[in-house]
Amino acid sequence: MTTAKNDTLAVQISRTLADRIISGAIEAGTRLRQDHVAAEFSASHVPVREAFRRLEAQGLVISEPRRGVRVAGFSPEEVREVAEMRAALEALALRNAAPHLTSAILDQAEEATRAGDKAGDVQTWEEANRTFHRLILAPCGMPRLLKTIDDLHTASARFLFSGWRAEWEAPTDRDHRAILAALRAGQVETAASVLARHVQTIGQKPRQPGVKPAAIKH
Repeated sequence: MTTAKNDTLAVQISRTLADRIISGAIEAGTRLRQDHVAAEFSASHVPVREAFRRLEAQGLVISEPRRGVRVAGFSPEEVREVAEMRAALEALALRNAAPHLTSAILDQAEEATRAGDKAGDVQTWEEANRTFHRLILAPCGMPRLLKTIDDLHTASARFLFSGWRAEWEAPTDRDHRAILAALRAGQVETAASVLARHVQTIGQKPRQPGVKPAAIKH
């Protein structure tokens, strides 16, 4: 198998396993056995090892010497850390993206927000939410920064799904609309400030039993 094919298969495996981990189908602490994963995907161990490395870089698994790979847990401290990192890095990306944001891009971001408002489940909402963030940040032209932010979004999605798995009510995202209004008015620092505050809310209040999830942002 060529290196290119290995890389493509590694991406496929890592994405599939990431989806299962984020959704809770594979629980924290579960060991991922290289042989089992290779058999499932009809792959050699080479792309499986690369897939595990990708998952580790996203903070979804932990590699332990002589014990293999297991699905990582997460603590309130880790949730806050991810939220604070996202706040700082997304504000940085937005400041650099702002001069390149066109009306067409902002219209697409607004449509993504409307799609999130209409979402019937948390997975659909998270996809729309991530689309919004990617649209307004991608023009920054800083691929390493965007890759780091994307990995942090993956971690955020896992926190989100763990809290909202039992029930779902789509929130109306006023923060997204405030960010768009500020960007359309050329108020970049206001937009960056709202964005930073917006993403930090993922680490503030864990959902309590019986509390509707609409109060939690992502």
